[in-house]
Amino acid sequence: MPIACQTRNLSVAYRADPVLRRVNLSVPVGSVMGIIGPNGAGKSTLIKAMLGLVTPLTGTSEFFGRPLDQVRRRVGYMPQGASVDWDFPTTVIDLVTMGTYGELGWFRRPGKDERARAMAALEQTGIPELAARQIGELSGGQRQRAFLARALVQAPDLFFLDEPFQGIDAKSQEAMLHVLYDLSAQEKTCVIVHHHLATVRDYCNYVTLLNVGVVASGPADEAFTKENIRTAYKARDGAEAFLDSAV
Repeated sequence: MPIACQTRNLSVAYRADPVLRRVNLSVPVGSVMGIIGPNGAGKSTLIKAMLGLVTPLTGTSEFFGRPLDQVRRRVGYMPQGASVDWDFPTTVIDLVTMGTYGELGWFRRPGKDERARAMAALEQTGIPELAARQIGELSGGQRQRAFLARALVQAPDLFFLDEPFQGIDAKSQEAMLHVLYDLSAQEKTCVIVHHHLATVRDYCNYVTLLNVGVVASGPADEAFTKENIRTAYKARDGAEAFLDSAV
C-alpha cells in the first residue's frame, strides 16, 4: 500500500521532559488516520515535529518518500483554533485566500483565480455566506470550517488537522466530516489529532494510539481495541467509562 507519510525514531523533549519517545508511524495514502491519546500524550507535538514546527531530538519524517521541503505544496496543515489571533482585522475570504500564498511566491498577489478558489473552498465547507465576515465574529464551528477551507484551497494531497472537531457544534462537525470522507474518496490523506473516543470509529479508518510512545497503529478494527485503549490511557480521561459502554 502506498505511504503518504512516515516518521522513524522520532523523539522530542521540552527542556528535560520527554514528550515523544522513538515514534515510528506510517500513514497509508487515502486513509483518515486519527492520532488518539490522553492529554499530554504528545499528539499535537507529533504532527508539529513531522512538519518541522518543532525540532526533534532524533528521527526523520518523509512525505511521499521525500523530505518535506521537496513536497511542501502537497502537504496542508490546519492548526488548533486556540493558536490563532482572532482579533486580527481580516475577513473570512481573505483568511482562506492566504492558503494560496505559498504557490504565489513573494512578488505576486492573489487575483481573481485565487479568490474563486477560496470561494469554492468555502462552498465545500458550507460557509460561503460568511466570506465578508470578520474572523473575530465567527463562532467556534465557523472558525474551524474557515481554517479547513484555508487548508483545502492549497489543494494538497496530505492534510494534517490538529483537533478539528474540538468544541464545535454538531452542524459544523457534520460538514467537516463530509469533507474528510470526500477527501478520502479522492485518495487524499488526512491525519487528525482527535480526543473524543466515542467518535473515533465514525471519523477514522486508521488509528494511532499514542502516549509518549506508540501503543498501537493500524486499521481502526485492529488498533482501536479495549486493551490498547486501556494501555494508552491508563484509566485516565474517562477511558474506562468509554470502554465499559462503547468498544
